[in-house]
Amino acid sequence: MKYFDTHAHYHSEQFSEDVDDVLSSLPQKGVAYCVGPGSDAATSLAEVSLAERYGFLYAAAGIHPHEASAADERSFAEIERLLSHEKVVAVGEIGLDYHYDFSPRDVQKAVFRRQMEMARKAGLPVIVHDREAHADCLEIVREFPDVVGVYHCYSGSWEYAKLILNLGWYISFTGSITFKNAWRVHETVSKIPADRIMIETDAPYMTPVPYRGKRNDSSYISLVCDKVAELRGISPEEAAEITLANGKRFFRI
Repeated sequence: MKYFDTHAHYHSEQFSEDVDDVLSSLPQKGVAYCVGPGSDAATSLAEVSLAERYGFLYAAAGIHPHEASAADERSFAEIERLLSHEKVVAVGEIGLDYHYDFSPRDVQKAVFRRQMEMARKAGLPVIVHDREAHADCLEIVREFPDVVGVYHCYSGSWEYAKLILNLGWYISFTGSITFKNAWRVHETVSKIPADRIMIETDAPYMTPVPYRGKRNDSSYISLVCDKVAELRGISPEEAAEITLANGKRFFRI
């Protein structure tokens, strides 16, 4: 089977010692495509540099809400420059995080809006991080009806998912759907239209059961796919085919 890991952070320090060993092994493990989002200008550039070296790997450039308060005009200029790179397929990871509040909320919202405008100008989709900021996140997304995106690492309710889907957006699931307390999101996995679902590892985080607690990488995407198949009552092969096709269509690969 072939898989599309739509979100993995290989710029992470957790891969500093062996990133090339990990990446070079993935095609033999069924990983056909992978997208690496940045969290600021420097890590976005790092993801682009990795994508230049591996054919199956693509990149997204963006400023994460955690880094919003550190963003300056130089940062935005570098992100905008990277958006024209042939291996950059999205603006991301952008959005709002009210759980940690590492950046003031008004700053997060301003940086989010600015990057949504950059995506509109570049004609690229966006990868959105929404943690405990549902109302504000959806309000900003609705301000840009001509921008399509994906809510990554989704763990919310089916009722909120329907609001996202009604905008023409996609939803992506991580290894968190294998966790014991993930019952709420299972309904969303089972009911989401087949043409709007994507899967990801969010490596090095969100490692699926039975490897939870270890460093995650794209080789574990098969476990996310298997859980999607179980919840939807389809075969793992069909789940892999559906999510692969959706990822290629969303990122225009």
